[in-house]
Amino acid sequence: MSKADAVAVVLWIGVTIYAVFGGADFGAGLWSLLAGSRDRGKRPRELIDWAIGPVWEANHVWLIFVLVVLWTGFPSAFEAVFSTLFIPLSLAALGVVLRGSGFAFHHNARRARGRLLAERLFGLASVLTPFFLGTVVGAVAGGRVPVGNATGDPVTSWVNPLSLVIGALFTATGAYLSAVFLVSDARRARAPDLERYFGTRALVAAVVTGALAAVGLFALHRHARYVFDGLTADGLPLVIISALCGISVLVLLHRRAVRGTRVLAAGAVASVIWGWAIAQHPYLLPKELTISAGAAPSATLTALLVVFGVAVLLVIPAFALLFTLAQRSVVEETSGPSRRPSEGEA
Repeated sequence: MSKADAVAVVLWIGVTIYAVFGGADFGAGLWSLLAGSRDRGKRPRELIDWAIGPVWEANHVWLIFVLVVLWTGFPSAFEAVFSTLFIPLSLAALGVVLRGSGFAFHHNARRARGRLLAERLFGLASVLTPFFLGTVVGAVAGGRVPVGNATGDPVTSWVNPLSLVIGALFTATGAYLSAVFLVSDARRARAPDLERYFGTRALVAAVVTGALAAVGLFALHRHARYVFDGLTADGLPLVIISALCGISVLVLLHRRAVRGTRVLAAGAVASVIWGWAIAQHPYLLPKELTISAGAAPSATLTALLVVFGVAVLLVIPAFALLFTLAQRSVVEETSGPSRRPSEGEA
């Protein structure tokens, strides 16, 4: 494996981690938005706040990681993507900021109207941010991002059927992951009614996500044939694994079994991501720019690999510890109502 391929693997690892944990984080915002009025949606929102409070800020570290690796390791691809797709990327960045602000203030605003506004802002930004990120992926897959500075169309590059379908798929996938995760969190909180509540939503989200994935395959066949052919050839085993993981989650949820659902749901998403990577190889920008052609000088790639090695030794264990402590309820959100929801509360 060349250095350029090794750095591409590092980049894809970051993408996978952000897609799973960041996606679940975004999905929680969607369920908060759909929970209903403040009284009817109080307990689901309390569970969401309690579950994501300790980790929601940490998840975006992986987005920064991906951007830094892309910028440093593959500057030509970074230039092309960020100049052509500056509109959806700017909207996604704005969504991340507004979402964080909404989550931070929806308990601490002094007036009820301000709290409601922050709550709605958190939910809407959680829906729109993954959508815009998905349109970027669709633009890249569809070959609408030519090499060079702002050489692609800034509007039609991402406002097209393939990008819109993948944007919707990104949002639905986050909702699916989040609902599955929240089922386990509800059991950890000893709230069986919320376990049933999010179990039902996980089943619905799984069906919607599967339907959008099927539509996405048709869109890929028509608008991104190179990626479609790769997914149905070298990437097919991972696509099958993803489908099997998804079906297993549905079976377990139907049987009210929680153990293993989060791993299987994450595996379903990760398998598709790596199947996509295999399908797109050896291109960073399909049919436009290969990994080797877009790579930075050898010394820069070496430095990136060294930094990744340090991250494996230091950063990843720290994140693992944070998530472990959060799952054991050793650390909890301290702003707003930090107590876990329980059965029978108003």
